[in-house]
Amino acid sequence: MNKHNGQIVEYVIRRNGHNLSALSKLLSVNRRSIYNWFADRNLKSEIIYRIGTAVDYDFSKEFPEMFTSDSFMKAANQRFLDTTALNDESEWQMKYITLLEQYNAMLIRRMSA
Repeated sequence: MNKHNGQIVEYVIRRNGHNLSALSKLLSVNRRSIYNWFADRNLKSEIIYRIGTAVDYDFSKEFPEMFTSDSFMKAANQRFLDTTALNDESEWQMKYITLLEQYNAMLIRRMSA
């Protein structure tokens, strides 16, 4: 019997309570694309991988012929590194905004003096 990849992915997504609108935003696609993927018997491994990394789910259990558990572990580690870099970037961004606000306040004081 041939697996219906789209139905398997849909089952996992719905079982884990993921919101399809939020998922579509994470994947930068419209909801219709997600429904089309769910209907695709031969859903490509690249799409399954994208969905798995977006919802932090290891699809190697459902598709051992396509993935190893290491594939999704690497993606999780990369997401962690990206988040750490983002936090560092946010810190610098906040410092920059604070400096801009101070500079603008100084300009306003000079103009009114």
